[in-house]
Amino acid sequence: MRTRFDEQLNVLNREMIQMGSMIEQAIEQVCEVLKTHDLEAARLLVARDNEIDRKERDIEALCLRLILMQQPVARDLRLISSALKMITDMERIGDQASDIAEIITMPVDGEVLEKPEHLQAMGEEATRMVHKAVDAYVARDVELAREVMNDDDIVDDLFVRTKVELFDLMKKRGEHGMQLLDTLMIAKYFERIADHAVNIAEWVEYAVTARYKGETL
Repeated sequence: MRTRFDEQLNVLNREMIQMGSMIEQAIEQVCEVLKTHDLEAARLLVARDNEIDRKERDIEALCLRLILMQQPVARDLRLISSALKMITDMERIGDQASDIAEIITMPVDGEVLEKPEHLQAMGEEATRMVHKAVDAYVARDVELAREVMNDDDIVDDLFVRTKVELFDLMKKRGEHGMQLLDTLMIAKYFERIADHAVNIAEWVEYAVTARYKGETL
């Protein structure tokens, strides 16, 4: 019985790693599309979000089967319940990468303005956070998970800087207001992606230590 359960846990681990790889690719590609403004690549990213949604449903079904049929306890239950929480955040990262790509595909009236200086840095930092959160899960690395939590301040600071740049541009180039608002929305999505990476890292810490958000036992 335990051997069968361990096999199913290994399947869960592989599925989680695969979903993590899918969201890593999505956020990397959307950062690239932001630089290149490749509309066809952006459309493909929007369409690919369905694959991440399906993977979330598959993992959720597997977790529920493990809980209902195997009735895991202690560390195994923490691992499975943490996976259920993490896939929600992973799916949201996929959604937000898709939302950014969809904004990029929207037609623009007049000239396309250069993106704010700090926006690309913000996307790259959010991407690094997602990478590290997934790596922390794979390695069960609590220290790496805590690095992700601390890195959120970097993205928050870049978000503030990006907003200031956009507000200055709105004063100077008010005729491009809708385009600038879309860019602000992209920045907000990057900020939310970083928040979801933090959530994943917090659930990694819980799975390993039984402590959630630094709580004491």
